[in-house]
Amino acid sequence: MTTFKTAGFDGETLEIIAFRLHEQEFCVKTTTIREIRGWAPSTPIPHSPADVIGVMNLRGTVIPIIDLAHKLGMRSTEANERSAIVVAEVHNMVVGLVVDRVSDILTIRGDQIQPVPEVTTSFDKVYAEGIIAHENGMICFLNLSRMFKEREIEDIAA
Repeated sequence: MTTFKTAGFDGETLEIIAFRLHEQEFCVKTTTIREIRGWAPSTPIPHSPADVIGVMNLRGTVIPIIDLAHKLGMRSTEANERSAIVVAEVHNMVVGLVVDRVSDILTIRGDQIQPVPEVTTSFDKVYAEGIIAHENGMICFLNLSRMFKEREIEDIAA
């Protein structure tokens, strides 16, 4: 098996949570996740960014709910009873990420994360930490800190 070098993860063991969006697999580090909730409708916010579905009350705290598929440039998620809200902490702010469903929690070695291949010169791979080749297919490893700029999170939560 060929081992690829990916900055920052060599020799580490990582726990990740995998989830699906439109039949594609994505994951994030479990250390960024606070909890996973079943789908519940959110309250829309007028003039919010296109990827913000609305807000919800999480044990007395109002948090923004993000359409993660839309944020990634995919068509928006049509939430249903199988959908989940992955509650994550990014830049000391709590956000809910709507996903089609949570697939698995996995432990991987850092050397299993391969670099995102160069697709085209216009492809911005800043959101992706790398690709994990898993027995059930490929998993795109997302970096939430790069996906949500600190100022953007503050603006959504305001």
